[in-house]
Amino acid sequence: MISGATTAMGYMIKPVIDDIFVNKDTTGLLLLPLLVIGIFLVNGLGRYGQEYFMNYVGEDIIRRLRNQLYDRIQDLPLAFFQKERTGTLMSRITNDVNILKAMVSTAVTGSLRDVATVVGLTAVIFYQNWRMAILAFFILPVAFWPIFILGRKVRRVSTGCQQAMAELSAFLHETFAGNKIVKAFGMEPHEKQRFFDQTRRLFDLEIKGVKVRALSSPIMEFFGGLGIAFVIWYGGSEVIAGKTTPGTFMSFLACVLLLYDPVRKLSHLNNTIQQGLAASDRVFDIVETSSDIQDPATPHPMPSGSHDVQFDNVHFSYGEKDVLRGIDLRIDKGQVLALVGMSGGGKSTIANLIPRFFDVTGGHIRIDGIDVRDMAVADLRRQIAIVTQEPILFNETVRDNIAYGRPDATEDQIVAAAKAAFAHDFILRFPNGYDTMIGELGGRLSGGEKQRLCIARALIKDAPILILDEATSALDSEAEAVVQKALENLMHGRTTVVIAHRLSTIAGADRIAVVVGGSIVEEGTHGSLLARKGEYDKLYRMQYAANAGPDEAVYEKDEAV
Repeated sequence: MISGATTAMGYMIKPVIDDIFVNKDTTGLLLLPLLVIGIFLVNGLGRYGQEYFMNYVGEDIIRRLRNQLYDRIQDLPLAFFQKERTGTLMSRITNDVNILKAMVSTAVTGSLRDVATVVGLTAVIFYQNWRMAILAFFILPVAFWPIFILGRKVRRVSTGCQQAMAELSAFLHETFAGNKIVKAFGMEPHEKQRFFDQTRRLFDLEIKGVKVRALSSPIMEFFGGLGIAFVIWYGGSEVIAGKTTPGTFMSFLACVLLLYDPVRKLSHLNNTIQQGLAASDRVFDIVETSSDIQDPATPHPMPSGSHDVQFDNVHFSYGEKDVLRGIDLRIDKGQVLALVGMSGGGKSTIANLIPRFFDVTGGHIRIDGIDVRDMAVADLRRQIAIVTQEPILFNETVRDNIAYGRPDATEDQIVAAAKAAFAHDFILRFPNGYDTMIGELGGRLSGGEKQRLCIARALIKDAPILILDEATSALDSEAEAVVQKALENLMHGRTTVVIAHRLSTIAGADRIAVVVGGSIVEEGTHGSLLARKGEYDKLYRMQYAANAGPDEAVYEKDEAV
């Protein structure tokens, strides 16, 4: 509608001049104004429809793309999140997709309108004077060549700007999340300077992009002026020579002037499209990333009830770095296995292989004799509950956090889980009880309170396999004592893997495995391992000396000698 109305406006100049002004057609004088009003009405309605409907389509495309991107990120394995920074991923979903929004909602829709207008006006120009049109259009390819070259530079600069914005987002996430450490070490001036350096780099890139984009208009202005100057000279010569009428010439000139505006807009839209293409490369780089944790073609059904877990000659490596070598373990139904050892030995990696956060690079992990890779990932993880060293909670109500793994839980079940986790009493002290918002990452709670909510969350899931990854190591003695009681309620009747930092917390485990350098060097009960005087005894004595007073530590050292 818009392109048709614009074309009609350019063509209408010919009958206005030739029929009304030259031939003095009074009937035309009455009809043509009405026709002009109709043309402008159609043009206005067309612009409204284009603005609304095309933006609706563009916004919907962006919404779907943003959903697809988030859906893809959530499905990627844990290894992906260890490589990518949180702020960078946030930038992909917000900043990069917003740039795509500009391309889809503005550039693509605008280019469709402007291309249609150019085609319509070009048809009128050739219809009126094909010889002059051919000569005038010789200039366009020359004008568009530098625009094409500049567009490629815009894309490169835009990619750099988007990467700089992602770095800035990652920086902000890190410094805001670690603000307590920044203040504790008095590093506010340092972090401010780092931020200023980041914004300066982004500023320099943006200005470089402005310089490149700003060249488009002068180039189009110059070549547009050449085209108009040629039309005036050549067309004026034909009018003087009597080869064409003044109305035809004025209509031709008006169409050329009307043609100049959409062509100029197309040159600007090219810059927007190039920026959008740079953003799409970054977005689809994530969307097209495949997960190495895949469901089998025909998943084996996961049996209900208690489970045993078996590691059979398990190997695992990050790239070329071997982390686990030849792990052989069996955890019987309802049994508690504790993994101990120095940091970096591979304890957490062993636990992370059970729910397939990573896949083994050699050997097998079996649950009730079935390889975990033969089960659907969702079915497998539904049977496993995890409590980590760092309590991860969400900025929702206490009730929502407890029922996180079981949204259909009743109020009675939520309260029962809270009571079993020794969390009910402190929850009732909150202003809104179970409806209290707990803040980002549970920032309004103490460490012991956060951990007890995590235990309640694991309790209500009622999974038969439990993984406790140093669940009490970050707590003080008083909080640890309460959390330990909650953990005992949680472990009851479940097949449990405990990763322990404090050996005193796992003395009652059915079996203890000592992990050193990615291998299991000792296995047995607390008493039998102490009697063996090996690695476990060494760890125990180290902790005893660290927790004892000065006199006791000296005595322990002398006794060891």
